[in-house]
Order: sequence, then structure tokens, then C-alpha cells
Amino acid sequence: MKRAPIVATIVVVLAIAIMIGLGFWQLQRRSEKEALLAQYAANIVLPPIAFPQNPVGDTLLFRKAVATCLEPTAWHERSGRNAQGNTGWRQIAQCRAGAAGSAMTVQVGLSAQPRGTPDWKGGRVSGYITHAPDDQPLILALIGMAHPKTLMLVTDAPAPGLSANPAPDLSAVPNNHLAYAVQWFIFAALAGIFYTVAVRHRLKATPAVTVVPRREVADTPPGR
Repeated sequence: MKRAPIVATIVVVLAIAIMIGLGFWQLQRRSEKEALLAQYAANIVLPPIAFPQNPVGDTLLFRKAVATCLEPTAWHERSGRNAQGNTGWRQIAQCRAGAAGSAMTVQVGLSAQPRGTPDWKGGRVSGYITHAPDDQPLILALIGMAHPKTLMLVTDAPAPGLSANPAPDLSAVPNNHLAYAVQWFIFAALAGIFYTVAVRHRLKATPAVTVVPRREVADTPPGR
């Protein structure tokens, strides 16, 4: 009689337990995100602060801030929308922000087409804080291994030749942790169902019986 594979069963049970755990963790993150969204709404009306010297984290999103870009050291372009809702290219500068070599990221406006290096040499800027573009894989966020996102200052006044940046928008911060939790629970359920069906099919299967043809014996004449 066949038995269920022990090692495979242990692996599948552990995988299902991990997926269920990730589902409950996403439910916890949903509650945390709701609290953060309430804080972001309050940040919008708070007075400006100096842009943080350690620009990472989430609690300062949408807070007004001021800073001084001593010199742009690099430029990046990302697709986005301007204050009028038109699509364009976000012009993002990496700036030297202090004598000790500290750096900051500033979005100075949008261009209709990619343009390379904007005509902006730095200076005092004001605006609101948001996340800088991030290329971390989504799977890292799903399993809680993503590193903190870098903060960026989005200026109120665009650099020469650029259109204005959009205003702070809370809807740009998704709270989709419930959907992630449901996905993990569905994955766990499907894994359990598929594995159960596969094991039952294996246990019910019977080995094929090989029929050996009977050897015919020739009649021996009498007297021999």
C-alpha cells in the first residue's frame, strides 16, 4: 500500500503556513497604513520644516519643507504628470546639500519631452516631501524585505523652462494590503487543494499488471 510522501508533505505544509502568515502580516500592515494616511493628511497643513539630513522613512510624507541645493550633481528623468494633469518627464536632481557631503533629491518640474540637463544650478527650494523613485522589486515589499525609501523634495516653483509639479495627492499612496492579504490566503488554499488532489491521485493509482504469455509445451510422442 502506498503512503503519502513525508518530505513533500512537510515542505507543502511549511509553505502554506508561511503564506498564511504573510496574509495576516498584510492585514497588520493595512492597519498601519491607515494610520499613516491619517498622518499624511495632517502633514499637509503643518508648517514647513528643514529637509531632513537623513532622508528616509515614511512619516514625513507630504510635509512642507525647505532646503538648499548647493549644486546639482546628477539628473534623472521619470515619466509623470504636471500640475495640469498633462503627461511629461519629471526632472529630478541629485544635489550636494552640505559641506560634509550630504545629498538630497529634488524634483524641479516636468518637461514635455526628455531634455537631458535642465537649466538649473541649484539654490534655496521649498515644496513638499514625497518618495524618490525606487526600483526595488515588488516582491520585496510583499514579503517585508524592502529597504526604506529615500525622500525627495518636490518644489513649489518649477525651474526655468519646466512646467509646475503636481500638488500633494494622498490618493497616490495606495493602501492595497487587504488585496495582498487575500492573495496570500488564496495561494495557501490553492496549494493545499492541489497537493491534496495530487496525493489522493497517487494513492489511488495501482501499478499496471504485466501479463506474461503462457509458454506452450509441445506434445511429446508416447514412448519417448
